[in-house]
Amino acid sequence: MTRAPWVTHFGFTRTPFSKTIPAKDLLERASHQEAVARIRFCIAESLLGVVTGEVGVGKTVAVRAAVSQLDQAAHHIVYLANPTVGIRGLYVTIVRALGAVPRGFKAELIAQAQDLLAAEEHERRRRVVLLVDEAHLLEPQQLEELRLLTSAEMDAESPLALLLVGQPTLARQLRMGVFAALDQRVATRYQIAPMDLAESARYLQHHLALAGRTDPLVADDAVARLHKASLGLPRALNNAAIAALIAATTAGKALVDDDCAKKAVAELTRD
Repeated sequence: MTRAPWVTHFGFTRTPFSKTIPAKDLLERASHQEAVARIRFCIAESLLGVVTGEVGVGKTVAVRAAVSQLDQAAHHIVYLANPTVGIRGLYVTIVRALGAVPRGFKAELIAQAQDLLAAEEHERRRRVVLLVDEAHLLEPQQLEELRLLTSAEMDAESPLALLLVGQPTLARQLRMGVFAALDQRVATRYQIAPMDLAESARYLQHHLALAGRTDPLVADDAVARLHKASLGLPRALNNAAIAALIAATTAGKALVDDDCAKKAVAELTRD
């Protein structure tokens, strides 16, 4: 496989800031750890949880870290990456994930989903975990269906653990009076915070070390500039760091200095 010139220039053993980093190698910053702990709590107790945060703050990363810690034999993960599938699409996703062919009529489909959820819990002894990403895009009717799913057995234990993951507008939407019944079922809600400067510095060091460079590669003033430009959001910091490494490679430098960081920021913010 051909390696990018900047990867070769810095002698990385693998491309840093990759999306494919194993969950065990993720940096455990405070807000991330708190999110993971709350997700694990919701799953363990079959509760409804809401995790929010700005775009690129690491919501999906936290979910991935929490799920990686589960006993896969005792849990069945149903992941809905894009909820803009309507009410039927919601149930079809659940039914297919549980290994069945969706029925045609809505009433039959809903009953099928409920039966499959009950069978997983009571017959196979597996807890179903429904993870809805981009949950701020859910329609009001879908939110109501999710409420009904979590209360399928009246006030008994929910037949599944439900996690809604989305942008901060999700939390505000749930607090609207029309969603009061669902909002009252939220056992835990948490907004993941961006990184502060110290965390951004540690984040950069961590990812560069994973790629084989434990020595300082980014000057302090460059770190500060990249942090400010990225607003402490991991995804944006990844992009900024790669752009700065490329700028350093182009200039033939062994260290990412503030001039390289300036070029990276200018490149990423250019219209």
